[in-house]
Amino acid sequence: MFSISLRADSISKIYGAGLLSKGRCIFQNVSFEIRPGETFGLTGPSGEGKSTLGRVIAGVEKPTYGTVYYEGSSLSEMKKTKYMAFRRKVQIMFQDPTGAFNPRKKIGSSVFDVLKLLKIPIIDHASKTKEMLITIGLSEEVLSRYPSQLSGGQLQRLAIGRILLLEPEYIILDEPTSALDVSVQAQVLHMLKNVQTEKNIGYILISHDQAVIRFMSDTCGLLESGQLRIIE
Repeated sequence: MFSISLRADSISKIYGAGLLSKGRCIFQNVSFEIRPGETFGLTGPSGEGKSTLGRVIAGVEKPTYGTVYYEGSSLSEMKKTKYMAFRRKVQIMFQDPTGAFNPRKKIGSSVFDVLKLLKIPIIDHASKTKEMLITIGLSEEVLSRYPSQLSGGQLQRLAIGRILLLEPEYIILDEPTSALDVSVQAQVLHMLKNVQTEKNIGYILISHDQAVIRFMSDTCGLLESGQLRIIE
């Protein structure tokens, strides 16, 4: 049956397994499902594999066992064209926003690079960029700045905005506010909620902060000792 969802089915991740070693099990038999417009909060102690799980769901890493399904199709069985479409529709944003931008390029150039990649006509670059900046709550003035001239909160908004240019269906947010001041955290989280409502995007939110998880999530899971426990 066709399913408009992103689903992990009994996935496990083991590093270093070989003929002479069982390897190190990061997590095992993890299963959950998320649909557009929903947020699944993933929490747990540091070092338990939350970020690794996020990369597996995004297709950046392969599971050792189990399957990730996107709209009813297994990632491992997708043909190249469909897999590339999946990689565009399921994006991942990492904790440190400074790593998302070339320090030698102005923000405007980094944004235009994405539009060129998407084959957006040059005549539409300005309108697409302006629309994105309105969505993330920043002025056009930031386009003339280098990453080092912007705050962490501004860079995080821009990292989200650049992902939104790809028109994703799901975004995996890996500790998106942990490096920000408390007041800025609240602003970014409210922005993410507004974007989700407007564009019906599904989030997998990875955070050790229970307050962030409670504020953002419809459902959450605790990853601990290699096991995921769903918390309603």
